[in-house]
Amino acid sequence: MSGFDIAKVGGRIGAVVSGVDLSSELSDSVFAQIHAAFLEYKVLFFRDQEITDADQLAFAGRFGPLTQKHPMMRTVDGAPQVIPVDGEDQRANHWHTDISFTLTPSLGTTLRSVVLPPYGGNTLVANGAVGYKDLPAELREIADRLWAVHTNHAEQPRLGTERGEEVRKAFLAKRFEAAHPVVRVHPESGEPSLFLGGFAQRLVGMSLRESRPIIDVLQSYVRRPENVARWTWRPGDVLIFDNRSTQHYAVNDYDHHKRVLHRVSITGDVPVGLDGKSSYTMREEED
Repeated sequence: MSGFDIAKVGGRIGAVVSGVDLSSELSDSVFAQIHAAFLEYKVLFFRDQEITDADQLAFAGRFGPLTQKHPMMRTVDGAPQVIPVDGEDQRANHWHTDISFTLTPSLGTTLRSVVLPPYGGNTLVANGAVGYKDLPAELREIADRLWAVHTNHAEQPRLGTERGEEVRKAFLAKRFEAAHPVVRVHPESGEPSLFLGGFAQRLVGMSLRESRPIIDVLQSYVRRPENVARWTWRPGDVLIFDNRSTQHYAVNDYDHHKRVLHRVSITGDVPVGLDGKSSYTMREEED
C-alpha cells in the first residue's frame, strides 16, 4: 500500500484510512495520526486488509490493554480476546454501547470481516457527542444532571433459533447493573457526549415508566441520520469505533445467510460525568 490518507465519510462521523497495512507494525507517527483521527471522527474504516486474528489483536493493542474474555459471549478457540460475532448466535439489531452494563465499558472495539452475506448486514455507528451538541439548551441542562442504570437485562433481542436461545440464555445468566452519567466526559478529548444505548434501562431515581420517554427523547438526538455512519462490508474490511462516545447497530436484513465478524475490544475506564463523579456498580450476580 501507498499514499497514506484519512478521508471523512460524512460531516459528523467517520473516516476511511487508506495507505496502511494492518498486518505490519505501524510506525509511531502513522499511529499517532490514526489515533488522533479516532478521537475526532469516532469510527475509522480500513479497506483491503488481509489480516489474521493475531494482526487484529496487535492493532487493537496499540490503543490500550485488550479486554479479556467477555463475561457471557463465546470466544474463538485459543484466542479468548477474539469474539466471533456470528449471525447464527445473535443479531444485535439494537442501538448499544459495548458492555455499558459493566463498571468499565470498552474503550473501543475493532471488527473484521470474516464471512459476509451476499447482501445486507451493514453496521451503523452513531455519534453521541454531536447528539449532545444538538440538544436544546433547556434539554441539555436536564441531561447534564441525569444518571442511567445500564443492565444486560434491558434489551436482548430474540433470534428465534435453538442456538440463538442458548446464546441469549448465557447472556442473561448473570445480571449486571451499573449506573453511568447520561452525559459522559471523554477521558482523552474532554468532549461531553450522551452515554445511553439499549442497555440503559431506566434513570436513577425514576421508575421505568417515568424514565422511558426521557431516554427516548435523548436517544433520538444521537440516532439522527446526519449523526450516523453506515458501513457496507466488503471482504478485507476492518473498523474501529470509540465506544466512549458512540453507539452502534448491526442491521438484521441478510435473511438466512451467514455473517461472521471477529471482534476485539480495548479495556476502558470508569466513566465520569460533568460533575466529576464516577460511575458505580449496582449489581453483579447470578440471576
